[in-house]
Amino acid sequence: MTQARQGDTVKIHFTGTLPDGEVFDSSFERDPAQFTIGQGTVVPGIEEAVIGMEEGERKITVIPPEKGFGNPRSELLVEVERERFPEGLNPQVGQHLRFLKNDGQEIMASVVNVSESSVVVDANHPLSGREITLDILLVEIV
Repeated sequence: MTQARQGDTVKIHFTGTLPDGEVFDSSFERDPAQFTIGQGTVVPGIEEAVIGMEEGERKITVIPPEKGFGNPRSELLVEVERERFPEGLNPQVGQHLRFLKNDGQEIMASVVNVSESSVVVDANHPLSGREITLDILLVEIV
């Protein structure tokens, strides 16, 4: 059988879990995820795991943060003065907010601290710094 290699477009099903067994995402109840190996549209650890797999093959792989969602970056923790928030918005710890960057790009950030004068938001990916385990099924090499 043909094995997946760099440049192939593949369809996979996956279930992602954290070290404590918590499932953070799964595609088995929806359409499979499709991507081209080497284009960087999925985390490197997924691309590396799929290379060499055959259609119908299933494998479990552990992906460290540096091959997954990266390690947390301190520059993505930002303190924002409360007066910069729209009137009536009362940020709460754990709340997810959308911000528009100067270049028009939208980013998501989580509120991690709230004081009377400012709000600290974290724009790191929620899974940054986390080891993840993926159960991957290679559905098809397109």
